[in-house]
Amino acid sequence: MLLGDPFAVMNTIGLVAFALVGSSKAIRERFDLLGITIVGLMMAFAGGVTRDLLVRRVPLALQSPIEIALGLVGVVLAIALRVVLHSPDEHPIALVADAIGLAAFATTGAIVATDANVSAFGIVAVATINAVGGGAFADILLDRSPFILFDDFYASCAVVGGTAYFAADVLGAAGGTSAAICAASTAAIRLIAVARNWRLPTVQGLGLTER
Repeated sequence: MLLGDPFAVMNTIGLVAFALVGSSKAIRERFDLLGITIVGLMMAFAGGVTRDLLVRRVPLALQSPIEIALGLVGVVLAIALRVVLHSPDEHPIALVADAIGLAAFATTGAIVATDANVSAFGIVAVATINAVGGGAFADILLDRSPFILFDDFYASCAVVGGTAYFAADVLGAAGGTSAAICAASTAAIRLIAVARNWRLPTVQGLGLTER
């Protein structure tokens, strides 16, 4: 059933990947084991809970213990990586896991929004919120401003992925195909952005402020 359900596949990947990334950040900040677990699970679940509330359904995280178990797998993996690596949150493994989590959750958000029969804007918005919401909440727990509000090319990748999902769906692609297109485009753009150090412009960078 897992392999035949695009939502289940992407949700599983996203939960493990984002729990790993969030926990790695908490480890770097020297949080205790409870704090590491909380930050990891917050990054894994906050975006999905927000998504479910927007479409008026009971958050999936509260319906299935499997959800929490998958998040805990990511937490354990982060701790294991810290034993092997000095700074796992800065290692390519974490960067790739973050891109994969972003892509997976952009896809689950687009699937849920489409099933809820929201507008095109709603599909893109829910996909983006699902993808970046957990990271924003995790940053707040880490006592720093959510990095998606700065010039990093991150949330924009989810916007592109959500748009790609909607376009594929309108063109009559099967659900699995639309999901694959969304995930692939989101992950690819994010990895390219990291490799090429892409940034969104700021007002200051555009020279629109007084000197």
